[in-house]
Amino acid sequence: MGVTTVRLQADVEQHLEAIAGRLHRSKGWVINQALSEYIKKQEREQARWQQTLVAMESAAQGKVVDASKVHNWLNSWGSENEQDTPRSGK
Repeated sequence: MGVTTVRLQADVEQHLEAIAGRLHRSKGWVINQALSEYIKKQEREQARWQQTLVAMESAAQGKVVDASKVHNWLNSWGSENEQDTPRSGK
């Protein structure tokens, strides 16, 4: 396990100590948990951005579904005649 030194603002340090005390954990444990969650969040955001770029390229190529087909599909959810997911014609 690596060691990294971080300078914390006084108010952040106070909150960190309070959280660690409530959880009966070390400040290092709290920091590791917080950073792990932050890293996962950043990875999800990066994946979403990549999906957005792919979707934008598809739309630019005309690979779209008519809005009325989407609305009909959504309105069919939960009914006995639920429709299949609409697909683009391209």
